[in-house]
Order: sequence, then structure tokens, then C-alpha cells
Amino acid sequence: MRTVKRAKKTSLTSEELVELAARTLVAHKGQETLILDVKGLSSLGDYFIICSGGSKRHVLALAQHLQEALKQVGIKPLGAEGLDEGHWVLLDYIDVVIHLFIKPLRDFYDLEGLWVEANRLPLEDFKPNQVQEQPRT
Repeated sequence: MRTVKRAKKTSLTSEELVELAARTLVAHKGQETLILDVKGLSSLGDYFIICSGGSKRHVLALAQHLQEALKQVGIKPLGAEGLDEGHWVLLDYIDVVIHLFIKPLRDFYDLEGLWVEANRLPLEDFKPNQVQEQPRT
């Protein structure tokens, strides 16, 4: 398991990154959030997080909240795609790849079906009240 470096020469494990991302998505009303453990199944990362938004605006807001929450702990994505359109946003945090969809596109691409062999992690452990909101400036 690799770790993602923080700005202050400390690290956040991929499990901790998944936890922070999941809590953020739950807190901001992400729909049908699913965490797939793809270790041993993919060289693309250890975890995939798949989540839907109710509209393009909601998908873009989820992406913004995720990037802000992870930036606060010193983590920036290796890459981000789809931020102009908001239909399918992909945030690549090396070992954790986050897919944010509008519902019709999520159904069409069916990533859950493609990764049917991956273990699914329960979302019950990720309570929204454990995400600390930062005041907007």
C-alpha cells in the first residue's frame, strides 16, 4: 500500500483518504456512494469511490467539496477530469480514484458491474457529523 504525501512531510494512508472522502460525500448528500476495494484486481489504485449527484451542479459541488476537504490535509489530486461538464468527474488521488456521475451516465457505464469482483466497503461507518465544515470566506 502506498501513501499520499501531505504538505508537512506526513502521510495519509489510502484507507484514511477513503474515509475522509466518504464522510465528505455523505455530508454533502452524495447519492448511492459505493466504495470498492480493488487491491489485487487493478493497478489503477487500491480503492474506487463511485457516487452520484442529482444534477450536473450537484456533481460539481461534490467534486469541489472533496477537493477542499482533501486540500485541508495537504492532498491535491494527481489529476481531475470532467470539471467543465459535470457529467462524470474523475478525481485521481493515486491509490484512491473517485468517480462522480450524474445518474444516467452512472447507469450507462456501470462501473459497479465492471468491478463486480471487488469487495464493497460498508458506508455505515462514515457518519456525516464527523466531517468538519470550514466557514466560507
